[in-house]
Amino acid sequence: MSWKPNSKSLEFASPEEIADYQLPALRRQLDYLAAHSPFYRSLFEQHGIDVARITTLVDLARLPVTTKTDLQRRNWDFLCVPRSQVAEYCSTSGTLGLPVTICLTRADLDRLYYNEFLSFACADGRPDDVYQLMLTLDRQFMAGVAYYGGILRSGASAIRLGPGNIKSQLDTILQLRPTVLVGVPSFISTLVGYAREVGIDLNSTSVQRIICIGESIRREGFEPNALAEKITGAWNVQLYSTYASTEKQTAFTECGQGRGGHHQPELLLFEILDEQDQVLPAGRFGELTITTLGVEGMPLLRYKTGDICAYYDEPCACGRTTRRLSPIVGRKQQLIKYKGTTVYPQAIFNALNTQPDVAAYVVEAFTSDMGTDELKISLALHQQSDAVVGSIRQALQASLRVLPTLQVLPLAQVLAMQNSENKRKPSSFIDQRRIPPPA
Repeated sequence: MSWKPNSKSLEFASPEEIADYQLPALRRQLDYLAAHSPFYRSLFEQHGIDVARITTLVDLARLPVTTKTDLQRRNWDFLCVPRSQVAEYCSTSGTLGLPVTICLTRADLDRLYYNEFLSFACADGRPDDVYQLMLTLDRQFMAGVAYYGGILRSGASAIRLGPGNIKSQLDTILQLRPTVLVGVPSFISTLVGYAREVGIDLNSTSVQRIICIGESIRREGFEPNALAEKITGAWNVQLYSTYASTEKQTAFTECGQGRGGHHQPELLLFEILDEQDQVLPAGRFGELTITTLGVEGMPLLRYKTGDICAYYDEPCACGRTTRRLSPIVGRKQQLIKYKGTTVYPQAIFNALNTQPDVAAYVVEAFTSDMGTDELKISLALHQQSDAVVGSIRQALQASLRVLPTLQVLPLAQVLAMQNSENKRKPSSFIDQRRIPPPA
């Protein structure tokens, strides 16, 4: 089932044109799974499913869901091709439990590059752009491969600098004059603070746009959050949010309107499900559940991502007619139960990002001797005083209703925690809780 791009992009198509493409694509994917996927063959047999009876897109909701546990427990049963046809082995980060291997064929890689080609074009990319990639291209990191392939397909240039090393990032901006950065926004915020300390005016640099990965830059209503305001308050750049994961092999990326990540309907079907796996309408928050289209190596059917969001279906001012995803408000398995209160890491980030004296931070979750969730926040501050630390404590208490343990460390130490040797991009959340293995 070799994937080929549609004769024209569906980003500006009518809902009827999109459905006319998606239904045959879904039918092909279902037939392919029934013929080639050990996991889905057994799932269909277990539930008495005849895929020939799925004749409309609405019928998709009649099929059982697939979970992260399924993928962890039976990873290789999802592979639909002989190992000799695998071109690239990628893996998930393991943030939500055991890492999972995702195998891509050469056709899957072409599809992946096309996905990012569309994504960068959506984010106002141009063939004369120079992109500085602040993330790794090794360690089985699919996103790095996708960004690089999409950039080259667009005709633009890439600087493969990798994660971390804040001085090197700034030196490269000054020397090679990129027009676009691709990086984690909390690290960009730290870069802003570092440039201020060493006397560099970022507004005099060549950077015009920043593609923000891995962290939210918007509130639920799409307004810039405190982290985004921290960056744009000091740097006259346009921020674009992009959201993806290894399992999806597809990204949702903002256009210049900043009103949600645009869906690429020829590559993916998605649903938002409630706690009972019922499909929710536009504007309702639930769990993003995806069905890949045109994937050869490891296609997924109604895969529950664990990410909580909503979608909106009114046309965008940019002219695109595709549905748009809201910011991710949390990940189900990252939910922390701390001192009787449930907290998502994003809520902690939001509180810390309102504090002007916070240069960088890392939030660590771990399991206590009593088996309960515990939280510790390591902070680097622009200036340290009892008043500054007191203000941070008050902001956390007001936002979270609980106060995690705080420790103040030198900036270099906090950055090293964000960019430990096994990290593929900077991370402000380290989950060390004892997560039980899949049953």
